[in-house]
Amino acid sequence: MVSIGSKALPLRNFKTQNQTVAGDDNSYRNKSMGRRARKSGIYVDRSRETSSGHMPHEKSKSQKSLNHHKESTTQKSHLRKQVDPETAKYFSEIAKAFEGTGVDLEERKVICGNALEETRGKEVELATDYIISHTLQTLLEACDVDHLCGFLQSCSKVFSCISMDRSGSHVAETALKSLSVHLQDYEARSIIEETLSMICQAILLNPVDVMCNCYGSHVLRSLLCLCKGLAIDSSEFHATKSSVVLADRLNFKASRSDVNGLQHLHEGFPDLLKLLVLNMLNCSREDILMLQVDQYGSLVLQTALKLLAGEEDELLHIIPILLGCSQENRAEGNFIDSTLGQQSRDLMKETAYSHLMEVILEVAPESLFNEMFTKVFRNSIFDISTHYCGNFVVQALISHARSEVQMELLWQELGQKFRDLLKMGRPGVIASFVAACQRLHTHEYKCCQALAAAVHLENESPKCIIPRILFFDSYFYCEDKPNWEWTSGAKMHVIGSLILQSIFRYPSEFIQPFIASMTSMEPVHVLEVAKDAAGARVLEAFLGSDVSAKQKRKVVVKLKGHFGDLSVNPSGSFTVEKCFAASVLSLREAIVSELSSIETELSKTKQGPYLLKKLDVHGFTARPDQWRSKQASKESTYKKFYATFGSTESKMSKIDDFLSGSSNLSTAPQSLKKVKKVIDDNLSANQKFNIQGMRFDGSRQKSKNQKKERNHSEATQAVVTNKTSANFLENEKPDKLVEKKKRHRKDDHPKPYTKKLKR
Repeated sequence: MVSIGSKALPLRNFKTQNQTVAGDDNSYRNKSMGRRARKSGIYVDRSRETSSGHMPHEKSKSQKSLNHHKESTTQKSHLRKQVDPETAKYFSEIAKAFEGTGVDLEERKVICGNALEETRGKEVELATDYIISHTLQTLLEACDVDHLCGFLQSCSKVFSCISMDRSGSHVAETALKSLSVHLQDYEARSIIEETLSMICQAILLNPVDVMCNCYGSHVLRSLLCLCKGLAIDSSEFHATKSSVVLADRLNFKASRSDVNGLQHLHEGFPDLLKLLVLNMLNCSREDILMLQVDQYGSLVLQTALKLLAGEEDELLHIIPILLGCSQENRAEGNFIDSTLGQQSRDLMKETAYSHLMEVILEVAPESLFNEMFTKVFRNSIFDISTHYCGNFVVQALISHARSEVQMELLWQELGQKFRDLLKMGRPGVIASFVAACQRLHTHEYKCCQALAAAVHLENESPKCIIPRILFFDSYFYCEDKPNWEWTSGAKMHVIGSLILQSIFRYPSEFIQPFIASMTSMEPVHVLEVAKDAAGARVLEAFLGSDVSAKQKRKVVVKLKGHFGDLSVNPSGSFTVEKCFAASVLSLREAIVSELSSIETELSKTKQGPYLLKKLDVHGFTARPDQWRSKQASKESTYKKFYATFGSTESKMSKIDDFLSGSSNLSTAPQSLKKVKKVIDDNLSANQKFNIQGMRFDGSRQKSKNQKKERNHSEATQAVVTNKTSANFLENEKPDKLVEKKKRHRKDDHPKPYTKKLKR
């Protein structure tokens, strides 16, 4: 036996090995160690299981995958061997020593090193033991990089067996996670790379078994992330959340290809990653049909594709293999034939394959994407959209359309089917189409007309358009559709809300029916929209659009008398802020007056203090005349500023849009923020703002403080240099400029969508 520390540890009682084995089936780990949470974290929807709606050959593939998984489970149970009592007692003493406080940091490292030396030749037995595996994890977390790599190299030949065990998988993941901590140590990179190479070589002996095992799949994904240099517990690559996918598809965030480079924590081993993935697929060609529909194997393939996003040469080799292309076709560069196209369309009805196809469409190089679009999807897009799994693939196809030509082909198949898609409960396809039109700036008018026609007839008033989209499920389930009425208190549909948010990002000339619907709504309905989390987003999108300020004020006036109630609502406080920005002075005064009556209650809410400060409610309560003067000065200053630097085209309408908070772009140059801050600071100090030494009335200002004058001039010159005045008027958002910090809301739009992505 190797000594476990500088002092011998006294013997302590320990359960016999028989008790340990017996307890393995009847006890479970704490929540942080349990595999139960792992299942909920996997990007898998039980409702898309192979139990219904599948083709006969798909069932056989699923059954084959299930049988394979059972064989792996049986193999795993035979791998467990009994730990000898002396070794069990040894690790029990270590565990108890670590539980106490008598072991200092240096002694702990010595204990870890000696204990890991003791595991040589016994790694499988110890890692798969339910009790000792916990102690082993503690040792791997606390040891130095040399002992860590020594342990992994020693067990590299049995790493696959350990990874496929319920307890062993936790040990393997802990070892990999500890290894990732040392990636920043340049001197340790060579030994880490050597260790990872040995593990990869061992996995390549039986990659299919590891990929299709519920525990091995997760360990393998962690290994792929480690080779990339990412945090191995990164949800972005282990299992992409539905909210992230939705935000990407609806243009609410940058695509993965744009942000992929920002996710790296350390420099990884890209060559090793490519070698592992390519060899893993080459070794699995005979089983590729099974991997396509296997729940856990598909997850590994998805992670590999995401990590290789942007690597066109590798993707052009990998994706054809995943699609099942023959070697002859791959050699000729003509990857997809008619038989393969039909096979792919059938497999899209499988849960695992549909998820895999979504990622393939996301990362596919343009040439391969175009070929898939033409040979797999063309003339079948609507049929695939009607399936409860396939419609998600179509959403991915639309979201990653590359050209106006492809949007035209999509329009030909889906443009007249919006009403049918809503009836069948496939609103995500429409939401993706609306967002894609806005992203590519094509078919926007046609899309708006088709969406409006899907929910109302020509002889009906346009005011019903927005309510029917917000409650499209209730509307289409109603038998007497002409007499359908708004159900008071009902929850508004999240996807309907997202569709309308995208619509209000269109130019105002394209969305006139939706503007008419919003402005003609009854005050009680506008209030219900503002109180609903999903509806409030629609109202804010309308107030933030490039609709004229006059039309916005028509809607804001309908909320008069209810701003106090809305301000204490977590989502309503954002709506109140938007309403204030879109209002004229008299309406702003009415809003602040309502908030001042509940100032104490509002200050106790999360967003209350910010809202009170932003609208200067305390200043209104204490000095109303001074508050009015300040607001009027701001309006006058902004108008004069834009009169001086604005475009000669439609100045007044653009000034109104600026004052009402309507802007087309969400980002503003830093120099403009500085100018806005200078304006507010000068007005707060009761000073007259000047630009380049000139008053707005045209007279010279003789500044006593030359330094301050010089700062003002530099800030203003930056505006002229960075942006033309026309672009500034069209692109700037005043609410973005005024805010000094970014706020976050609890009811962030993707959150409720998790429910909708269950398939």
